[in-house]
Amino acid sequence: MIQEKYYTSEMVKALIISSDAFKDHGYIPGKYTCDGDNINPPLTIGNIPKETKSLALIIDDQDAPIRSWVHWIVWNIPPAKKIKENDILGDEGINDFGNNNYGGPCPPSGTHNYIFKIYALDELLDLNPGATKIELEKAMAPHIIGFGKLVGLYKRSGYESV
Repeated sequence: MIQEKYYTSEMVKALIISSDAFKDHGYIPGKYTCDGDNINPPLTIGNIPKETKSLALIIDDQDAPIRSWVHWIVWNIPPAKKIKENDILGDEGINDFGNNNYGGPCPPSGTHNYIFKIYALDELLDLNPGATKIELEKAMAPHIIGFGKLVGLYKRSGYESV
């Protein structure tokens, strides 16, 4: 696993990631979850270094019961400032639902934190479509030139907190 402290070095530029759908540490609307349309929310990325050849995105649930739960991994995203709602701009890997697509928040209980991590890379990655988060992290580690994160919360209505 890539340690986030690595991203505090002077060699890695701080990216800004936000969404028109929710604020940092705010609640993700149901539309983007398993209780709604289960589509990815719109994202805006700022402060992208001019040397960026591609972006990578990892969304995971840090509060899952056993380990971090991967909801979406995408790489070889063109260095654009926007990822539109329900849009796929790069190559998708396998999530912990066993699919090669976005799997929205769907916590079994309580409020969970969903971390949207964006990486600016100095090259395109040569990975198979079925790549995992670990394979993606290993492939991109030496190529990270920018990093940012956005945290969204979600709690399913009608479910008891544990």
